[in-house]
Amino acid sequence: MAANDKRWRLAFSIYAQPRVRSMIFLGFSAGLPFLLVFSTLSAWLRDEGVERSVIGFFSWVGVTYSIKIFWAPVIDRLPLPLLTKWMGKRRSWMLLAQLGIVVGLMGMGNSDSHTQLQQIALLAVWVAFCSATQDIVIDAYRIESVNPEYQGAMAATYVLGYRIALLMAGAGAFYVADYASWKVAYFVMASAMIVGLIATLCLKEPEHKPVDVTKLRENTAVKCQNIWQRFLTGFMDAVLSPFVEFFNRNGKVGLLILMLIAVYKMSDITMGVMANPFYLDLGFSKKDIAGISKVFGFFMTILGAAVGGVLVVRFGLMRPLLLGAVMVAGTNLLFAILAVSEPSLLLLASVISADNLSGGLATSVFIAYLSSLTSTAYTATQYALFSSLMTLPAQLLGGFSGVVVDSYGYTVFFIYASIVGLPAIVLVLFLIRYQGRIRVSGHDL
Repeated sequence: MAANDKRWRLAFSIYAQPRVRSMIFLGFSAGLPFLLVFSTLSAWLRDEGVERSVIGFFSWVGVTYSIKIFWAPVIDRLPLPLLTKWMGKRRSWMLLAQLGIVVGLMGMGNSDSHTQLQQIALLAVWVAFCSATQDIVIDAYRIESVNPEYQGAMAATYVLGYRIALLMAGAGAFYVADYASWKVAYFVMASAMIVGLIATLCLKEPEHKPVDVTKLRENTAVKCQNIWQRFLTGFMDAVLSPFVEFFNRNGKVGLLILMLIAVYKMSDITMGVMANPFYLDLGFSKKDIAGISKVFGFFMTILGAAVGGVLVVRFGLMRPLLLGAVMVAGTNLLFAILAVSEPSLLLLASVISADNLSGGLATSVFIAYLSSLTSTAYTATQYALFSSLMTLPAQLLGGFSGVVVDSYGYTVFFIYASIVGLPAIVLVLFLIRYQGRIRVSGHDL
């Protein structure tokens, strides 16, 4: 019993590691720009009298985050003049992206929403591009900084910083705009990026272990003889080699891993699309929803993420990954119970708490799992691929959520959202069994 308690204490002590704590600041830097080019920007434009149809087009800015895989290979391979020599491979790109966000936010705040709407749109795209670039670099830094068993804790502290930033860029920006103006609000948000800038300057560049990619290059590129062949070689090495390396390392099971990545978040995202409309249709006030979501939702998400990080240290990746998938699918059934029950703030708080706890746990464990799949030769490119694959299919399926609700009602919808999580559970179980067979046979996965 004493030995077991000691193992748990050692697992929790992971949050005392400096690099684990540093992810709070990087998470804040990553989360701050997100709402400022989405819902906060929409509120600003509507408050200034911009037509809703025009505001709707601004949602296309979000495509930038989904296509970051296209320039991730550049970040993986291209050094920045002077900066890379001074700060290192990851920190130099991180600093450049953060400075770009600051310039973009200040430009947006200095623009007139009545006469310079196109300029605001272009600056919003620029901020989203720099923000997505920062995400790529922070993910690569997080993966390369610590061993795989620490990735769950790194993800948990990252989520904490990210959530704090969302509160500041959401409610915080509203308060500043109410007391002063939207221009001042965006200037304040730009100045808050100093948190990320200081963190980047203070962090230590992770060690980049030399990786022999000669065989990959021989398989994917031709011998250079002229400028076009050199371009082709560089393109194939930067863009195609990460995919070749992944399947060389994982074999046929790589397809199952990619399938798991594509479906793991489906249940959570599918349900999330209709959550707020559901609360309103039950008769809860916006004030009640906001209060419960911000208080219970925020703290339970952070608690779930922290527990997920500890479970990864204590039990490895696969069992917590299975637990997260089961909890997310299971909590969706609680919403089905809420749909057929009398409206109750206590019941609403309980269901939201359970949902955010399971979502936080599943997210931190899943981020740790994705991190374990990358190669040190192509960290940024491979993780950008995984993160895009993680969200795009789920978002596409989530678009049909309203159709299901209109056709069959909320109860059936939440049961459907739970069933959508079954493929992830089955795939995790299969991979656990596969890894067990590999260990028994004496080989590595």
